[in-house]
Amino acid sequence: MTRPARQSRHCFDSDDLFQGVRQEVIDEGVHDHCVTNDLDTLATALYVRTDDLLKEAPDLAPWRPRVGIAPKLTDAELVTLAVLQALLGFTSEARWMRYAHQHLGHLFRYLPRQPGYNKRLRRAAALITTIIRMLAVDTTLWSDDVWVVDSTPVECGRSKDTTRRSDLAGWAQYGYCASHSRYFWGLRLHLVCTLGGLPIGFALTGAKADERQTLLGILAADPTLAADRPGQTLIGDKNYYGKDFERTLAEAGIDLLRPARKGEPPRAGAHLFKPLRQTIESINQTFKGQLDLERHGAHTPAGVAVRVLQRILALTAAIWHNDKTNAPVRRSLTAYDH
Repeated sequence: MTRPARQSRHCFDSDDLFQGVRQEVIDEGVHDHCVTNDLDTLATALYVRTDDLLKEAPDLAPWRPRVGIAPKLTDAELVTLAVLQALLGFTSEARWMRYAHQHLGHLFRYLPRQPGYNKRLRRAAALITTIIRMLAVDTTLWSDDVWVVDSTPVECGRSKDTTRRSDLAGWAQYGYCASHSRYFWGLRLHLVCTLGGLPIGFALTGAKADERQTLLGILAADPTLAADRPGQTLIGDKNYYGKDFERTLAEAGIDLLRPARKGEPPRAGAHLFKPLRQTIESINQTFKGQLDLERHGAHTPAGVAVRVLQRILALTAAIWHNDKTNAPVRRSLTAYDH
């Protein structure tokens, strides 16, 4: 393999497996020519895109108390390491760092211990959010004219002592999940996605937060989402109702489709709701079954927030890479979980 035109200071030696793909990424600006659809090429492409972003906009890097001292593990490497953890199914950071030290030393010239990794990751929440959007926009799915919206539980504890003593108390609440007929104590992840599962917008709230107000908050936080898509169709369940709510969406150029509630006349698109309900549940199951959303293991607000972001980034990165490599199923994680 040829030596790349630009060397990273902290990883990817010239003999490394990643180097050939990295050269193609640098030469092309995107990674349309990656030859395999596996974890190595995804990690390489993600590292390069994040590294380039931080060179163009260094202010996006997490704040550090001392200026001029570069960390041994770069922020681009940190993001890549976090995505690898989520895709490989390590819910324990301690176990993940032991695995990384044993198996990934050839990819990273420096790997921190668990406490350092945890602190760096929590400080990188804003950067991870930015990268999620950067990757999502760089897919063909971003321009889809149909969105689905739903919320899913993020359980944070089960014992009464946990609900009283946890740092999450006050944010986490008791709630009910109708899809699985269960009560839980924790948070809700609200997601606006394309039919292909690409996250468009998201929010993490208490279990009892109003889904309608949360959706309006997601759209208000980024007015360009609706402004750039006149006539966008949004499909939700029966909880997204109300004349004022639907009027607000209509004024934003969004057509809401939902099942009719009891006592309402039939609504348009009723024949679509049953199959699309399975699509929404499938997207949620990707987060829970493959990315271990409810096994986040966090005990503080900052910890649970960044670990949820970590999983959203992992899914977005996989869809981005599958889209660039023309994989038949954009949301498939099979190539990356081993």
